[in-house]
Amino acid sequence: MKSGRALLKYSVAAICASTLVGCGSAPVSDTAPETSNTVTTTVPESAPLEQAEVPTAEEGVIAAPTKSVNANKPNTNTAQRQAEALKQQRMAELEAKRMGYHQRWAAEQQRQSVAKQQPSRPIVRPTYVQPRKVSIKPAARPQASNYNEAYADPVGGQGSGNYYAASVSGSFAGQPAVLNLVERLARKGFDRGYLYGVFSQAQYREDVAQIWAKYYAKGGEDSKPKATGGGGGYPSYRGKFLTAGNIAKGRNFWNRYSSHLARAEQQYGVPAEYIVGIMGVETRWGEILGKHRILDALLTSAVAVPHRANFFLSEAENFMMMTRSERMDPLTPKGSYAGAMGYGQFMPSSFQSYAVDFDGDGIRDIWNPVDAIGSIANYFAKHGWRAGESVVVPANVSSNNYYSMPDGFKTKYSLGNLAQNGIVPAQPYRASGKAHLLALSHDGGKAPFIGFNNFYVITRYNHSNYYAMAVHELGNTIKQGVGAIYAQH
Repeated sequence: MKSGRALLKYSVAAICASTLVGCGSAPVSDTAPETSNTVTTTVPESAPLEQAEVPTAEEGVIAAPTKSVNANKPNTNTAQRQAEALKQQRMAELEAKRMGYHQRWAAEQQRQSVAKQQPSRPIVRPTYVQPRKVSIKPAARPQASNYNEAYADPVGGQGSGNYYAASVSGSFAGQPAVLNLVERLARKGFDRGYLYGVFSQAQYREDVAQIWAKYYAKGGEDSKPKATGGGGGYPSYRGKFLTAGNIAKGRNFWNRYSSHLARAEQQYGVPAEYIVGIMGVETRWGEILGKHRILDALLTSAVAVPHRANFFLSEAENFMMMTRSERMDPLTPKGSYAGAMGYGQFMPSSFQSYAVDFDGDGIRDIWNPVDAIGSIANYFAKHGWRAGESVVVPANVSSNNYYSMPDGFKTKYSLGNLAQNGIVPAQPYRASGKAHLLALSHDGGKAPFIGFNNFYVITRYNHSNYYAMAVHELGNTIKQGVGAIYAQH
């Protein structure tokens, strides 16, 4: 009986020991176990196995099998380890990005360091180009004789030139009038460096200064000498223009540009003979356009004629505005010693007010005969030309009052008042309003004429009775030879 008890005791102890060892030696895994309904405990390889304490069975007591301590507890250690692993993974990704940023930054710093060690390149100033108001491509235009004498570029210039300087040097260095002009133009959008460059290349012309000195020594008071007949009176003055050669040239010009002349007359109401007459008196239809650079002439005149400096500086300002709007190199256009330009000898201020693009190429170019035709017609129209009215007619005089009456374009009379003084038109006329009594020196006397509104308009071009009468006679003489051809247009 006792031996049976002992045997039972050792058997139970062996079973319990075996059970405890099996519970404590669970499989070791490096990865998280798959999810299942059974809670599995994962133990790292380095973790020591728990040694279960085997209870001692007292004699006569049978010990019940003991379960594992962790059998019924939630597996919190596994979730913490999973979270820690995810955190470590994200930290590794952030560290990789940080290292990428650092590498790129280091590469940029190295590039900049190498660039600083290389020799610096000289700064190249770009070409200064003034804005152009139009974008129309210039069309082909008729070529006029000696047209290129005044302007090498047949379309009036495509740019403003590559000019730049830090200050004005040369002939006009330190001239207060020129520096003042720079400031006036800068306020209108010009770059000072560009203006310094242009004015540094302008030249003081001693020949221009001498012309003005001689002119004012004679008491002249206009921007250019007034048209007078010298000692021979009007016939002497008239003879300078109404020559056989000039009349032939005028007719050739009329025949060549007859369609443009007809269009100008239709558009502006100014007869072709007066446009042709102006061109003939001013430039012989483009043969005498002037040899002086406009900018040189204007700046020289401003310095050489101090009491007219404001006038010439204003013209220089208008000239620079013209070169910008019409894309001209300011050191290229040429004209008279007073700064008059083109076929019609416009001053720059007149260009700004009256020049037109009559050939439709997008540029107002009065060195171009077509644009000049339209511009002269527009000038007359803007000054009050009355289409269809007479200009001037000879007068019959039946009273000695004529010799004592004030005459000229500055004095106006009613036709009734002239008639009361024995002065009446000698030819039919068509005109309205006041009239001007004209007494032109002729053969030791005074030839009487009556001028109307349109005669006064011609004197707006040049303030001279002789000038207006010469334009009238030259234009009408030329017309007589081209009348049949002109009528076809």
